[in-house]
Amino acid sequence: MSLERLVIFDTTLRDGEQCPGASLNIKEKLEIARKLSALKVDVIEAGFPVASPGDFDSVKEIAREIRGSSIAGLARALEKDIEAAARALEKAESPRIHIFLSTSKTHREHKLQKNKSEIIKMATDAVRFGKRFCDDIEFSPEDASRTEQDFLCEVVEAVIDAGAKTVNIPDTVGYAVPDEFGALIANIKMNVSNIDKAVISVHCHNDLGMAVANSLAAVKAGARQVECTINGIGERAGNAAMEEIVMALKTRKKFFGADTRIDTQHIMPCSKLVSSLTGFFVQRNKAIVGKNAFAHESGVHQDGFLKKKDTYEIMNPTDIGLEESELVLGKHSGRNALSKRIRDLGYKLNDAELNEVFREFKILADDKKDLFEEDILSLIQKQKFSEDDLTTYKLENLRCSFETGKASEASVVLVSRDNKRHESKASGDGPVDSICNAIDRITGLSCKLIDYQVMSKTKGRDAQGEVTVRVVSENREVLGKGVGVNTIEASGFAYINAVNKLLFKSKSGPLGCGEISGP
Repeated sequence: MSLERLVIFDTTLRDGEQCPGASLNIKEKLEIARKLSALKVDVIEAGFPVASPGDFDSVKEIAREIRGSSIAGLARALEKDIEAAARALEKAESPRIHIFLSTSKTHREHKLQKNKSEIIKMATDAVRFGKRFCDDIEFSPEDASRTEQDFLCEVVEAVIDAGAKTVNIPDTVGYAVPDEFGALIANIKMNVSNIDKAVISVHCHNDLGMAVANSLAAVKAGARQVECTINGIGERAGNAAMEEIVMALKTRKKFFGADTRIDTQHIMPCSKLVSSLTGFFVQRNKAIVGKNAFAHESGVHQDGFLKKKDTYEIMNPTDIGLEESELVLGKHSGRNALSKRIRDLGYKLNDAELNEVFREFKILADDKKDLFEEDILSLIQKQKFSEDDLTTYKLENLRCSFETGKASEASVVLVSRDNKRHESKASGDGPVDSICNAIDRITGLSCKLIDYQVMSKTKGRDAQGEVTVRVVSENREVLGKGVGVNTIEASGFAYINAVNKLLFKSKSGPLGCGEISGP
């Protein structure tokens, strides 16, 4: 049986990053793009160039470096958006401009105040304008699943005539159900006369928990591109999860009659990277990449699994990059063993970076009996994604006391960029509150801690804890992260990380330019 090729369009760096609190810096975006390239993703939507100078620079840098995957930039059906996308994509090996415009009655009347003929003119004008800069144009009729089907077909036919090579049918608000969405794709294939000149794509949101199911129903009906994100991150309830779509097609090839070129062994490393950098943890029972996805606790399941794996496992964990055995590193390990493990994890460090990771590795090894993969990843990411250029204060020393029935007290020593030491003491409702209060006295900021999470990064009682905080000051919200065996100390590092971002933003000013979302 011959299988048709399905294009995987990853929008982790665009729609995924629009998830509230998931903002990434350029270094982080570039590292994710490298992992997506290793996955052999067909199209990487690198961002929304007109949204901010930072987004423009990220798309430009990814377009300059990444090869082997098409690089897309999102644009509204506006000339300024399309020009910004074209400029950002100038160095791309294979650029794509992705243009979107709302088409549903609700959006036409309440968002755009445009009639049908005006929508078609805006769409076709935008596609033709985009063709001046780039041959590969994708068009998305936003909120397609709630658009009148005859009008949707009219729009799709018009933009293909104007030059669009891909037409993406978004379920923008996650309203569709699988049978209905599959029928919509079949209707487009049947009633758009020039549909053979374009690839049908789908972009499904997960508001009703059916993004993956809707995407797969569309594939069964003839869609040959799926837009998705790592771990399913995205606005509101997220997007279709790339790993679930890819592994469903790999596992059920005969049923779907389609497959991808994705190198699935890179799925787990990419999932872990996105989770760590965005601060959005993957639930334990998440399909494919959750911690429990390949775990068996029931005695009956264990017995069957030991006799024959596929009694309770339909996929091989090694196919997604999971190791069935762990290389345990400890304080007696040498530089070569650590260097090899880092290479095995898919990272390249220069000598200076390796020296710093090895130094911190030895310090951590004294605190822990065994070191696991997650420990090494934490050290690597701390080194590679440090933001020294954003750092106003570094936490040098921290003391904290706690006694039942009494207020907690903390003293902190911060070192500023000019190497001056600043010391402060404060009390609070608990250790973390007293640390934050002491830091605020030095920095002069008035911050509100709106979210605080601690996640075990490794195993055992001496596991490293990753602390993630969300902090608001003067309507600016930032994410801060800290890692360490001592979670109270890690809380201090996380809070000062967030404070440094606030101080940097107050110097550089806002980057946004209004309400911009996308399909």
